[in-house]
Amino acid sequence: MGGLDLRTRESALRGGRRGPAIVPGQAAKSLIFQAVEGAGELKMPPGKKLPADSIAALREWIDAGAPWQQQAAKGETNPDDVWAFQPLRKTSGPASVDGFISRKIGEAGLQAAPPADRATLIRRATFDLTGLPPTPEEVDAFVNDKSADAFKKVVERLLASPHYGERWARHWLDVVRYADSDGYANDFERPNAWRYRDYVIRSFNQDKPYRQFILEQIAGDEWKPGDPESLIATGFLRMGPWEQTGMSVAAVTRQLFLDDITHHSVTAFLGLTMGCAKCHDHKFDPLPTRDYYRLQAVFSTTEFKKAPLEFQPFENHAGFDEGLARIQEMIRRTKAKLEAQNEKIRQAQLAKHKVRTEAELPKGVLAEALKKKEDLTPEDLARNAAYNKRLEIYNRALERYKPLAFAVADSKDASAETFVLTGGNLKSPGEKVSPGVLSMPYLKADADGLPMPDSAAGRRLALARWIASPSNPLTARVIVNRIWEHHFGEGIVGTPNNFGKMGKRPTHPELLDWLAGYFLEHGGSIKEMHRLMMLSESYQRSSAPVDAQKLAKVDPENHLLSYFPPRRMEAEVLRDTMLAVSGELSPDAGGPGTLPEINEDLANQPRLIMGQISPAYQPSPARRERNRRTIYTFQKRSIINPVVEQFNGPDLNESCERRDASIVPTQVFALFNSKFANDTALAFAVRLEKEAGTPAARIDRAYRLALSRLPTVEERALLLKHYERMTAMERANKRPEARPRKPQVRSLVHELTGQKFELQEEGEPEKYEENIQPSQVSPETRAMAQTLLVLLNSNEFIYVF
Repeated sequence: MGGLDLRTRESALRGGRRGPAIVPGQAAKSLIFQAVEGAGELKMPPGKKLPADSIAALREWIDAGAPWQQQAAKGETNPDDVWAFQPLRKTSGPASVDGFISRKIGEAGLQAAPPADRATLIRRATFDLTGLPPTPEEVDAFVNDKSADAFKKVVERLLASPHYGERWARHWLDVVRYADSDGYANDFERPNAWRYRDYVIRSFNQDKPYRQFILEQIAGDEWKPGDPESLIATGFLRMGPWEQTGMSVAAVTRQLFLDDITHHSVTAFLGLTMGCAKCHDHKFDPLPTRDYYRLQAVFSTTEFKKAPLEFQPFENHAGFDEGLARIQEMIRRTKAKLEAQNEKIRQAQLAKHKVRTEAELPKGVLAEALKKKEDLTPEDLARNAAYNKRLEIYNRALERYKPLAFAVADSKDASAETFVLTGGNLKSPGEKVSPGVLSMPYLKADADGLPMPDSAAGRRLALARWIASPSNPLTARVIVNRIWEHHFGEGIVGTPNNFGKMGKRPTHPELLDWLAGYFLEHGGSIKEMHRLMMLSESYQRSSAPVDAQKLAKVDPENHLLSYFPPRRMEAEVLRDTMLAVSGELSPDAGGPGTLPEINEDLANQPRLIMGQISPAYQPSPARRERNRRTIYTFQKRSIINPVVEQFNGPDLNESCERRDASIVPTQVFALFNSKFANDTALAFAVRLEKEAGTPAARIDRAYRLALSRLPTVEERALLLKHYERMTAMERANKRPEARPRKPQVRSLVHELTGQKFELQEEGEPEKYEENIQPSQVSPETRAMAQTLLVLLNSNEFIYVF
């Protein structure tokens, strides 16, 4: 409003309506310093002042002449800033993962850690490739296998497991922001999005060449028209949050979609941030605004499509008839409630007009009363609106079981025009642009698939071919860096979504380029990259450093990988592992998302959809359905599973390049106090009773299942002592009473009228199958569950070493 622009030194010196913001060499006379110091009328930031050292730093900078790093002249770039755009560098002489890693360790004067023990190594590898713990039998087989290729056989077995795709698809779904709902205020269900999720899992299990993976997701419908798998793959373009309501301007929401897919397509495959270029030339990378809108023009003829597509033999559509019947029953019950309200209106009208039949009522009176909902109390009116909204939601849910693909299609009209939007404003069109790719010279070496066609069809395919071209150095670098990140905890480039100037520089640039070249030479095989990385000495090292004191000075963040970096399990792996060791993990895979049990307070929390209360969260009635792997649970943007949320699950609205691993007190409540944790521990105790005879033997078995080792003598003694204390306590206490699920009654306030009312939720038509209850087992079993809860909360359980 004041006309102040601080993007360049010249504009800062010029200032806004109040005059120059900076007077070089004279901080006291500079308006920006006066505002920050709070000395004049203008005080910034409002409220609390900046820290004294920050104010002092600003004074020192201005008094020093306000030196300003100047950007290179237009068209010029610093080669170091565009390292990721340059061709892959060839490595002279023999090269290997260990060659590159060991050389830097030696140059730093560090000593590499020795190999990890075999039980630790198979646990590490199994979690890396399947996201599940190894069985005691698998550990024993590896420990006792003295052959030279024993670990290679383990890796091959894990790569062949169907659980491999479930594990590695989750990494890709993080990047593309997969969810089963639209997001925003209404967060409507995306009934068929699950087909894209299952496509990604299949692609990893099949070791689909990465080039094909790219072509299918960006332009599968253009590349292979009529191919079911390729059509499902285009769900990639629909993964971002999106909402169109009666109050939305279609042109605005359309532009939001185009902005979203322009940025995130580049981020996912090329590791660049394009969003900055929407309003102005990228400040740090050679990405002009014109390039942004040329890319956007590629998608300008792309339309949403619910494409009719029969369920395929490789898709899981078991139980669809039952699922359909369940939702239809919910619709029937809701309509019955509405009909009961209508009957109340009919009876009121009969009484009002003192007649006995509807035929005796004046013409049109009843129809008008039903239309206006006359004779209903304010509470009933609020319920009426909620019931009608439920019908809309349930009817949408029916599509889960209809043969439709969540996909895109090309418009029949190729006349859509794209303009550079000044300041990113839809109302300020500037230069007209045609579809194209990034103009960075290094990226123009191969024009495969270019120029873009004039027709509506084929634009996305041309873009996909350019991205997937072996001559595009960004593509291979980005994907091998993502793979490396999930094996070693951090990418060679620590910002996997940003290979630009403001991203982190590679710790091992030569290794990154060698890996990218190897990837291309081996047909874009992701499984081959697992073999290459995991069979290295670097991957198989112990997680205990040799000289921790020296390491703290030379390489405190372990960028040089002198030891294997331990890391906490991701949220989904933690939940799946707890279910696995307890014997409760369901083997079912694929199909529409299921609903696990979550905290009841969260389940009953009122949520609004278009001003009306949405149905309460209701877990799937069957235990086998509820206890599927987390990747198969319904991913609703507005209701995150507390276990996933507490342990740093991904933001479903933004591309997640790397999971955080924060440590907060609420994680303790999730693992010690939650119903999920206690139910799991109880199921674990029941399992051990079937597999081992004595308390000591059960503790040994628990260690082998949860930690892939036996307890030490001291650990066994401590847990037995705790078990004995818990047993005495449970025997002294009264047996817990059964706690069947009660009908959900929600106390609500109508958004529009402020009317308070209660709403009883319809329970699932299918009988709810309870988890194992404390009331069903002996005091000794409950005591063992309390003992196992300690084990499930140990660092060794939730960390991979």
